[in-house]
Amino acid sequence: MRTLIFCGYMLLVPVVSAAQNHLLPLQVTRLAFGSCAHEDKPQPIWEAINRIQPEVFVFVGDNIYGDTEDMALLKAKYARLGAKTGYQALKKQSIVLATWDDHDYGVNDGGHTYPKKEESKQILLDFFDEPKDTPRRQRPGIYESYLIGSGDRTVQVILLDERTFRSLPSWNPTYARGKWLNERADGLPYGPYIPDWSDTCSMLGEAQWQWLEAELRKPATFRIVASSTRFAAGDDGMEIWMNYPRDQKRMTDLIKRTKAEGIVFISGDIHQGDLSVLPVKDAYPLYDLTSSGLTQVWRHVVPNTNRVASAYLGPNFGLVTFLWEEDPKLVLEVRDEQGQVRIHHIVPRSVLRFAP
Repeated sequence: MRTLIFCGYMLLVPVVSAAQNHLLPLQVTRLAFGSCAHEDKPQPIWEAINRIQPEVFVFVGDNIYGDTEDMALLKAKYARLGAKTGYQALKKQSIVLATWDDHDYGVNDGGHTYPKKEESKQILLDFFDEPKDTPRRQRPGIYESYLIGSGDRTVQVILLDERTFRSLPSWNPTYARGKWLNERADGLPYGPYIPDWSDTCSMLGEAQWQWLEAELRKPATFRIVASSTRFAAGDDGMEIWMNYPRDQKRMTDLIKRTKAEGIVFISGDIHQGDLSVLPVKDAYPLYDLTSSGLTQVWRHVVPNTNRVASAYLGPNFGLVTFLWEEDPKLVLEVRDEQGQVRIHHIVPRSVLRFAP
């Protein structure tokens, strides 16, 4: 049994482990998320997040900037996040879920060769109060899924792990090592990676793929898939799914095979707020709402051929609002440090379904 203080009321929320799921019978209307929070910087953005009172907050990666093989240092950096008064207030009113990206994993742009991944995993799970007896503690990686609500108001939150099993994509030979970003001929910045179609270029690992297929076959009205790197973005040379094209195609094929409807991706990593959409043949468009960062912001907007709205440079968080109407809708937003809306897009549930 878990105690949750929400809107002045104390709720006792049972957490039941069932087939690698935690069933949280609490209807969700607001799910906030964020990434890229440097533990040594002020984090005033929590005030705006806490005013909204989301039932759920999801860390989608780079929750701290660990970048170390020293586990005592990594634990101390988590403690600095935990000491933030805004974060402490969040924990009192919201369910907090988390996956990781490279910096909290332990190494920039890192993958399966990082030698401290198991130790780093246990530190993350301890910090986010993961029970000692869950499957997440026992299996490799930190992927997990949660069902929130019931009936036709069920939300499935899927946390992917894109680091534990990750191979590195191909390096762009025209990229100059040591530069923050190179510039293309049109003056726009681009990153160091190019698409890699080889059999060995993958992110999720076979066990996670099999687990994901089983999860997508479970009934849910909406599915929020937390991907630490952007799923639907294109053409910037960064750590995006486009540079793992076999995995991106495998994901869209999996969605079609399982007939999983209501999917929207949320992501981080890129230090800007963004909204992308990937058209999928014989399926429905896959939206990807990106929030990055809670503290970290780049000085350039990176190219994105699948961008829906203007990107936002400035500290930000993401907000998914569920409108439970006859035709349910999602309101996808990026909000700034003061809580002002910078990106706003409405997606009806009827759009997120296969044609009859």
